[in-house]
Amino acid sequence: MIDCPRIVIGATESGAGKTSLTLALVAALRRRGTRVQTFKVGPDFLDPSYLAIASGRPCYNLDGWMMGRDYVEKLVARATADADIAVIEGVMGLFDGAEPDSLEGSTAEIASWLRAPVILVANVYGMARSLAAVVKGFATFERTVKLAGVIANHCGSVRHGILLAEALQASRLPPMVAAVPRGALPELPSRHLGLMTADSRNLPPRALEAMAEAFQHYSTLGEIVNMARSAPLLYVEAPGRKGLAERAHLGVASDAAFHFYYRDLFDELVDAGCSIVHFSPLAGRNLPEGLDALYLGGGYPEEMAAELSANEPMLAAVRGFAASGRPVYAECGGLMYLCRELETVDGKRHPMAGLLPAATKMHAGLQALSYVNVTLEEDSLWGLAGDSVRGHEFHHSTFTANPAGIEGWRCVYSMKKRWLDAPVEEGFQKGNILASYTHLHLPSWPRALEHFVHACTDKMDRP
Repeated sequence: MIDCPRIVIGATESGAGKTSLTLALVAALRRRGTRVQTFKVGPDFLDPSYLAIASGRPCYNLDGWMMGRDYVEKLVARATADADIAVIEGVMGLFDGAEPDSLEGSTAEIASWLRAPVILVANVYGMARSLAAVVKGFATFERTVKLAGVIANHCGSVRHGILLAEALQASRLPPMVAAVPRGALPELPSRHLGLMTADSRNLPPRALEAMAEAFQHYSTLGEIVNMARSAPLLYVEAPGRKGLAERAHLGVASDAAFHFYYRDLFDELVDAGCSIVHFSPLAGRNLPEGLDALYLGGGYPEEMAAELSANEPMLAAVRGFAASGRPVYAECGGLMYLCRELETVDGKRHPMAGLLPAATKMHAGLQALSYVNVTLEEDSLWGLAGDSVRGHEFHHSTFTANPAGIEGWRCVYSMKKRWLDAPVEEGFQKGNILASYTHLHLPSWPRALEHFVHACTDKMDRP
């Protein structure tokens, strides 16, 4: 059952300020002693790091296209079991998603499934009564989505906020619950993939306190809470933990270079009998003892390429681990780390682990951005031939040459991108190693986790 009050923070468009305002709302609620469970709509690894710091709890991604309704509902039910309120930050504009003619993959889809009221963030710079026209369009566009309130961001003055509120009231539209002046909230640091991953340096306690103070001053916080409480009970079965005995120890690369992971994957792996052991390819000199498999996720290896390359003891440890026959899975940034070298945008080349017979090159512009559907052409670490899972691509690097067919490496993914008719071969596999640019949502893949744990514990084929 989902009986937790819940609210969705949507926006008219990307860049309207919903991330900063969601953080401010969460900080203000937590300041009152409220247990806030946060979620982020879409395949985003960066915003959740901020939301987790603001709430003091793990933040979970919700993506209708990758996960499906049943998984989304069960994830929310489980995550909110001990929370006082759920705050769900949207992605892009409220109705923007995987398709131009449906709610699929959008914030609105998640709000509809969860029957959660939506507060719409609008950048009102240079706008007066026109805000009412914009809000009316969003409020009436889709009958399954309940627009409960409006946040006017980047107001020019107190009087400006009053005029906007009066315009909404005169048109009998959802009320304004906050009018936030320009510059009232601190700007968040960013780099080429979006926001920088949050830590104590770029989101210190004083910044959160300032956000909370500003939001309390410029909003009607109690009204927002009441809107969240209006969300009805949803009778969804929240699966309990299986409590399987620990069967495998998974080493997960976790530091400033590697940190793009879906939190629910770790929860599900633990549930399947995996213990998660974090290590740092940047600072560590060796791998933790007793590992059965390695997982090298995405992140910013290009930003720390010199440091990663200089840490030869760790590179040697990873090479030795792979040579032992134990599973190694690498995604995006992890793939770059397994290659022979990484060329940064300044043209400098940095030697890496050398397991994958290829080099990667960083570009100033985005090289891939797409939802993808992956079908396994061969048995692999995560499943059997014919199994299918959804995921996404988002990266600024490319191979300098395709490694498929070199030294026994082959493609095991048949990958269908959303806007291409023909499938693309991807997923580079050789023996116990699988590397790909694709970020898979593995928890929603039937049998994947059990298959992976079995691969971690099967020592028959190891030298």
